[in-house]
Amino acid sequence: MVSSTVARVRKIIHLDMDAFYASVEQRDNPALRGRPVIVGGHPEARGVVAAASYEARKFGVHSAMPVSKARVLCPDAVFLATNMEKYHQVSQVISLILNRFTPLVEQIALDESFLDVTGSERVFGPAVEIAKAAKKQIKEEVKLTASAGVAANKFLAKLASDLRKPDGLVVVEPNEVESFLRDLPVSKIWGVGKVTGGRLKDMGIRTISELSRRPVGELQARFGKAGLRLFELAHGIDGEPVKPEGLPKSIGQEETFARDLDDAEALKKVIIKQCERVVRRARAIACKGGTVVVKVRFGNFTTVTRRGPLPEATDRVQDIYPEAIKQLNRVELSGKKVRLIGVSLTGLIFSQPEQLCLFPGRTGRWSRAEQALDKIRERFGDQALVRASTLDTDED
Repeated sequence: MVSSTVARVRKIIHLDMDAFYASVEQRDNPALRGRPVIVGGHPEARGVVAAASYEARKFGVHSAMPVSKARVLCPDAVFLATNMEKYHQVSQVISLILNRFTPLVEQIALDESFLDVTGSERVFGPAVEIAKAAKKQIKEEVKLTASAGVAANKFLAKLASDLRKPDGLVVVEPNEVESFLRDLPVSKIWGVGKVTGGRLKDMGIRTISELSRRPVGELQARFGKAGLRLFELAHGIDGEPVKPEGLPKSIGQEETFARDLDDAEALKKVIIKQCERVVRRARAIACKGGTVVVKVRFGNFTTVTRRGPLPEATDRVQDIYPEAIKQLNRVELSGKKVRLIGVSLTGLIFSQPEQLCLFPGRTGRWSRAEQALDKIRERFGDQALVRASTLDTDED
């Protein structure tokens, strides 16, 4: 049986970041590089491993494992709490890199995406070269490695990307599908969990090759509609399209304080740091924003937002910080304690031509200075260079 879904040969890439959360932490803290890192929380708490570096995986640690068990397997590991805000930020940058090659990008998790590059080959060359280029740009710009699989459909591309981690690239040609799938366990097929896997085992089916030899009628009789899907995947047939998502609508930075604040000057120091992070992320994904939003949550959990338009779309702290302070001043703070504060940039514009200024000297210098700051902080951390206005001037 041959499905019509294979009549048109697509070129699909599955790109999967390597040990994403742990790799981000190692990138941002040089002292962690080469050491076993486990992200998921303190080993004394009840939690599960969200990610483990490859150094930790050598000890048998893997995601979804109880953190307490990971501690037993790898007692010398560095245990870190998850920082989802940071991982979301990095993921956004990666997503924008992938969108350079095709608008058909489907992000299925923070660390993995499908790309349909069928129509992109005339511009960027063969799919394998696109995969190499995407991996290279991520490594150069985000300082992280990714593994990729290239095939005619999502199912095969996903399987391929898992084979040579980390920093791998596997291509499954149409004439190699049968040999590629032959010895893989049926658990590699989408939708085959413990229950379906147990039923297949009772039928004497352990590998994809064994499954592919069963008549489709037998599988449909046993599994209903899922039987046809099992049969098709066992033959490497998958017509599921890549479903692209839109670009982000805003870029924001929030902070919840360990203790509620009632000091307006302290809040302003927090806001300027948040503005710096927001514009850094905006520049990383090649966009500018036209509206500044300030969010304030008080100790009683009442939340207030204020927003103000900018004269023009920008990615410079010097432009958005004054507007953020203006919006903060519109919030009644007297006698109230602040639990959370945040700054967002909305009205995002991506890759728009910029109107040149008749007197570009000062603006141009500030833009170049902030881009230089981005590079220094990317390499040495956020505290490598800080603004004097954010320093605590109180003396002991």
